[in-house]
Amino acid sequence: MTQQSYCLAKIADGAAFEIDTDRARLDYNVIHGFLSRSHWAAGISRAVLRRAIANSIPFGLYKNGRQIGFARVVTDRATFAYLADVFVLPGERGRGHGRWLVQAVLDHPELQGLRRWLLGSRDAQGLYRKLGFAEPAPPFAFLERLDVQVYRRPGLAVKAAAY
Repeated sequence: MTQQSYCLAKIADGAAFEIDTDRARLDYNVIHGFLSRSHWAAGISRAVLRRAIANSIPFGLYKNGRQIGFARVVTDRATFAYLADVFVLPGERGRGHGRWLVQAVLDHPELQGLRRWLLGSRDAQGLYRKLGFAEPAPPFAFLERLDVQVYRRPGLAVKAAAY
């Protein structure tokens, strides 16, 4: 696994925007603040979030150096990738930042030639369809094993922190 940062930059509307995989730049307060209140990761502890990011390729989205978005990829870097935890802060939405972030993820040099990308979305299917995602063709179906109470169970954060 490489430690080299992948960075893109642009100027738009008088502001400097960057997408970067440098873990040192990530603002865990912003990421945790958003994800812990999201419909898909409500209640996630900081320790679990840190472990998730440590085992993924993280992408920070920055405006004038301040983090305004995030995504991460869980992957074997050979055949498969799962796009997770994609968000742009509410005050920054509607300007194409989410599309730019997801396109940057898809263009990452270490993620080329993968056979399958997956993601789950309750409300952004239109964005993802524009970038080549679609529902799997029948009769293919994804199954899941979901534990909606996992972040509420005592002891999980302690186990995650020990990682």
